[in-house]
Amino acid sequence: MSSQTSASPHPVAVIGAGFGGLALAIRLQAAGIPTILFEARDKPGGRGYVYQDNGFTFDAGPTVITAPHCLEELYALAGEQLSDHVDLMPVMPFYRLFWEDGTVFDYSNDTEALTRQMRAIDPADADGYERFLKYAAEVFEEGYVKLAHVPFLDLWSMIRVAPQLVKLEAYRSVYSVVSKYIRDERLRQAFSFHSLLVGGNPFDTSAIYTLIHVLEKTWGVTFPRGGTGELVRQLARLFERLGGTLRLNCGVDEIVTRDGKVVAVRTVDGIETPVSAVASNADVVTTYRKLLRQDPVAARKAGRLEQSRFSMSLFLIYFGTKRRHPHLAHHNVILGPRYEGLLSDIFHRGHLADDFSLYLHAPTVSDPSLAPEGCEAFYVLSPVPHLGKADIDWMVEGPRYADRILQYLESRYIPNLRADLVTQRIFTPLDFQQQLGAHHGSAFSLEPVLTQSAWFRVHNRDSRIGGLYFVGAGTHPGAGMPGVVGSAKATAGVMLEDLAHLTRGRA
Repeated sequence: MSSQTSASPHPVAVIGAGFGGLALAIRLQAAGIPTILFEARDKPGGRGYVYQDNGFTFDAGPTVITAPHCLEELYALAGEQLSDHVDLMPVMPFYRLFWEDGTVFDYSNDTEALTRQMRAIDPADADGYERFLKYAAEVFEEGYVKLAHVPFLDLWSMIRVAPQLVKLEAYRSVYSVVSKYIRDERLRQAFSFHSLLVGGNPFDTSAIYTLIHVLEKTWGVTFPRGGTGELVRQLARLFERLGGTLRLNCGVDEIVTRDGKVVAVRTVDGIETPVSAVASNADVVTTYRKLLRQDPVAARKAGRLEQSRFSMSLFLIYFGTKRRHPHLAHHNVILGPRYEGLLSDIFHRGHLADDFSLYLHAPTVSDPSLAPEGCEAFYVLSPVPHLGKADIDWMVEGPRYADRILQYLESRYIPNLRADLVTQRIFTPLDFQQQLGAHHGSAFSLEPVLTQSAWFRVHNRDSRIGGLYFVGAGTHPGAGMPGVVGSAKATAGVMLEDLAHLTRGRA
């Protein structure tokens, strides 16, 4: 733990105890900066919330844990080891992909097994995959190793890396680049769907996101024993061991500014806490439009942000069954009859389609303790248009859509599903908006297209309002577990530098 201390008379506030907020609060507190973490809900986690029903434990959100070094760094700052607190279990295969023609493909970092499966589908694609991996490795080095934790605070920072981004064809889409190397449509889908995990359409998202393949190949895919919620609990405990203050059931109503600087946060119960700086892990539009509603600079920023492209939303069903299903993997990707057409319905036309592509999470494959003995815990996720694109009454349509998904799963993948249900709940785009404060109910904030990445994304430090910072999916580098934890590293670096200047100025 750093011996640095803060001479500021006021603490720093972090709004929102999602993974980004927790990681930033840990970094600040470990550096000796008194930090208060405000969370509106009764438990930390943000999108990583946890539900318990009838003996089943359901992780609400992120379940694919990659790049564990990001988490190990947080414990190292406190002189501890992640492995002493969290058991990250390897998941194999990483994903099991299913198509309606009966094709099943196990995706992992087992190159021999991958090659064998690819040769059975199209021998030429096995060779193409080797070339694709070489390309993705270069993208990984430039886009992740060098840039993921570096804040882009001015245009020059973007200009410096532009030549390399052009060389790597960052202006092309993930699907377009994959198609250069792979010709079978099923395999093109297998190696391009990853951008959906960070809220991007593979046909629009920058090819930079092909780095996810190397990220997974390098560190694998893991899952915390006890579920993602256990990882959240341990991070919250680490923050408190460092001396940080976690305030649950304590939503922030307003970030108070004076003379162009942040001076306090006011909670929904009217209590005002003076602060030296604020970092928001809340939705970026909500932060500018609602939390900074008295600040004219923020109002103009909100207006510009509202014209941005936002990620799709998600429809989720959390359900438990009274029997196990051994043919399923931990992470299952079910690809329907359409790929590009369905994605166009979701991202462009704002149409709730009749067909599905689904992510089916079955964590009891790795950790049976998440369900009663002999039972299985699931959630199934369907990408859907956000509220700004589709005028859907989810209060009415939600139960109907859930029935359609369960019927589809029962007819093709989980026999007798509806008769075996023990518990069920849904989470709709309206819940993303109302419970998580997400603009348009977007599940991943700004869509990860090139013109909304790096310097073009919301900056880790606001350039006009003093003492205002951002962390999480809406800022650089973006969504996904490595992204939001990486954003905490970028934001902490800027904040600690600024707070040091502030301290020297007072001295």
